[in-house]
Amino acid sequence: MNEKSWAEALKPVKNISLDDRLFLVMRKIDKVSHIEVDQEKFKAHPDPEILWVCPAKVYEKNEETGECIVHFDNCLECGTCQVVNREFVIWNNPNSGFGVTYRLG
Repeated sequence: MNEKSWAEALKPVKNISLDDRLFLVMRKIDKVSHIEVDQEKFKAHPDPEILWVCPAKVYEKNEETGECIVHFDNCLECGTCQVVNREFVIWNNPNSGFGVTYRLG
């Protein structure tokens, strides 16, 4: 690529909301979750960061049981959960042919 092409490629497409950007992510969802949560360790944590740091809101606390509900079909495969709560989140790559595909990088 020449210098002008790089400059054009690096320009933001347009200022769109996070929700609109998430709509651009194509997903092929498996029936089996690629994410596991050690529920005992989750419940023992006073304020699990994954509840508020995951950009796709994959993790939700069941207020009645204290357990973590995993909405794996929302996962963006960004790895944030592995950075902030590796001690109780077990994240694996989705099975072959499943997962996310980004349309606009």
